[in-house]
Parts: sequence; structure tokens; C-alpha cells
Amino acid sequence: MHPTPQRCTDRPLASGLVVPYVSLIHGGHAAFGTLDADRARTAFLHHLCQICGQPLDERCWLIVRPADTTRGHSPEPALHPECLPYTAATCPMLNGKATHYRQRAVLASHPAGRPCTDPSCPCPTRKPDDGHAARSGRPAERYDAWMIDTHHYQLVPHPAAPNTPAGISLNVPILRKRTLREATPTATQSALLNLMQSALELGIATDSMAPADNDS
Repeated sequence: MHPTPQRCTDRPLASGLVVPYVSLIHGGHAAFGTLDADRARTAFLHHLCQICGQPLDERCWLIVRPADTTRGHSPEPALHPECLPYTAATCPMLNGKATHYRQRAVLASHPAGRPCTDPSCPCPTRKPDDGHAARSGRPAERYDAWMIDTHHYQLVPHPAAPNTPAGISLNVPILRKRTLREATPTATQSALLNLMQSALELGIATDSMAPADNDS
């Protein structure tokens, strides 16, 4: 297992993994992969790391998908340089173990994926965001990490709620880029790859069976 960053030693654990600062916690259970909207907003506004919850330093990493590049902002709070490797190694969506996004049809009424019978709990007002709903059950996208100088940390307001950050602007100088995972091929892409592989193997087999040319 990837070593826990020193910054995260005071964070709670679930199944041996660090519970990110921005993760939704419901009924004492961490809902990995689901953002707590209030904590995410706090992290955005106060320039906090989404994993350890501590203030960002001189440089930080942004997690970026192709769709984020098109929109011009990363929808997740930034990470410390030392928190990214841990996250990339332990998050199933970033390390490639998860090939598809979680199916949200059954979980639509609650982001933590479990029923809540506490009438005093505010969770019934919490619903998965549009992005989660759109990605439900679909093949995982490509994920990259972009490093920026925190002096260029710029929040992009949500179109429907100007006081709520939609994410961190990508229209700033990029210091480094690294690929965290490639996209999962779609069914069509997989079929084409299989056809190409079969054609290539058939070509190799045909060449091996062809009689050798004898020089006279």
C-alpha cells in the first residue's frame, strides 16, 4: 500500500484508507467518491487541499478530465504535491481499477448509497450533482493532473449560482502535466481493437506458414 502522506496522519481512516477532507460522511460512514458540497466549497474558497484539508502551498495539482478542459475548469478542489501520489495510487477511479463510473440509478435518492431513516438528518436535501448523474454507469474517462502555481489559483463561478464555485480555472499557466489513467475503451472501441488484434495475429500466422524463398 502507498505510504500515507505526513499531512494526512491526523485524518480519519476507513478500511485503512485516508478519508479525504471533502468526502461525504454519513452516519459515520465515508462515502468515497462523493463530495460533501459544503466542505468542497470551503476547500475552494480557502485554498485547501481536498485530501488533507490543509492550506495549499506554493504549487498544487488539479485533477483534469477532457470534459473539464473543454469547460475550462477543474470541478474538484486542488491537492498538495505530496497528497496527489497517495490519491492516484489508492483511488480506484484514478489507479484504473474502476473501469466504469458507479451506477447511480439505484442511489439517486442518496449520495452515500444507503437509506437514511433519521428525520433530523439533512441528507435528504443532498442529491448527486448533474455530473455524477450524467456519468452513471459509463466507461471511465481519462484523468490527468495539472500542476499550477497557487498565485494563479482562480475560481470559476457556477453559472446558476455566482456565489458558488464551479471549479478552478484551467486557463492559467501550467507547470507540469501527468497522466493518471487512460480512458476505458467503449464497447465499439473494444470491438474494433479486437478485430485489429485478430487481423494482426492472422497476418503473422499466414506469414509463418508461407514457404521460404530459395535463392537459386
